[in-house]
Amino acid sequence: MTAIPTEKLDKLVERWQAIQGELARGANQPAYVALAKEFSELNPVVQTIAELRKLQGQRDELAELLADPAADAELATIARDELAMLQPRLDELEQALRVQLLPKDAADARSAILEVRAGTGGDEAALFAADLFRMYARYAEQRGWKVEIISLSENDLGGYKEVVASIVGKDVFARLKYESGVHRVQRVPLTEASGRIHTSAATVAIMPEAEEIDLEIRPEDIRIDTMRAGGAGGQHVNKTDSAVRITHLPSGLVVVSAEKSQHQNRRLAMQVLRSRLFEQERQKAADARAAQRKDQVGSGDRSQRIRTYNFPQGRVTDHRIGLTLHKLEQVLEGTALDELIDALVTDQQATQLAAINEDART
Repeated sequence: MTAIPTEKLDKLVERWQAIQGELARGANQPAYVALAKEFSELNPVVQTIAELRKLQGQRDELAELLADPAADAELATIARDELAMLQPRLDELEQALRVQLLPKDAADARSAILEVRAGTGGDEAALFAADLFRMYARYAEQRGWKVEIISLSENDLGGYKEVVASIVGKDVFARLKYESGVHRVQRVPLTEASGRIHTSAATVAIMPEAEEIDLEIRPEDIRIDTMRAGGAGGQHVNKTDSAVRITHLPSGLVVVSAEKSQHQNRRLAMQVLRSRLFEQERQKAADARAAQRKDQVGSGDRSQRIRTYNFPQGRVTDHRIGLTLHKLEQVLEGTALDELIDALVTDQQATQLAAINEDART
């Protein structure tokens, strides 16, 4: 594996020291916030560099002692044992540093828009979509994130034909972006009298929440309609025209928000529209990168079946990495979802590292 250039590490440490000095001197609020954010991102990297260099110094001293023909035999034996114990930690730190230096997704720290839609399977698919949404809501609660439903369309059994929600918190997109795709369930539906196992599906989409500065939506490019809240995508039935439908004319995207307040609906619908357009631009850029590098993995193709939830066997299988957990109930409660997400993060990091090493060899 190619060694990390010393010059690159020196520059990171110098930048960290420079930010430390600027923060100590004080700065205006916007600059201070940006510097503090950069400092918090660099801090763990610099700590790893410091520990790595300390241990590298110890390794070099031990190696020098072992290379000395006049060295005491007993001291040489001790040095050899210490070096053997030191090497695994050095390897661990070097690997950790490589992971820390991988290119970051600029959207990782953002909040996200979650969309869950029933797929093939009728009422059972809608019930499964509701199960998935509850799983994400419980997971969000455990991490201290805030969930706000933007629109919800239910069936007669309490299933969700479609639900759109905002999840606000730190690193929401970084954790949930791996959930985009087709989720499949295998179980006996409530409506099945003969006890046969059915297969149904639901689609999950996770988009980073866009900010106004990310893209401009011109007033002439949108049409805003108001309607009864019991209309498409609505969950409330009342006699006021509170629901809002926004159509983005250039792209044809349509967003509906059907909460009780028309003012809130305009805000929420614009929030979803902005995030969908932002995700389209991100996807275009990702597709362009994928075209340049044919072996790039993780296109985020939503038509791909990514996970199966098998109720008779109590297991969940993520098909992208071949991981099976016999913890179906805990995954749906949100408590074991991190095990799947952590494995996906590790797999992506390994892929990125392999690509970097391949580039270094060519």
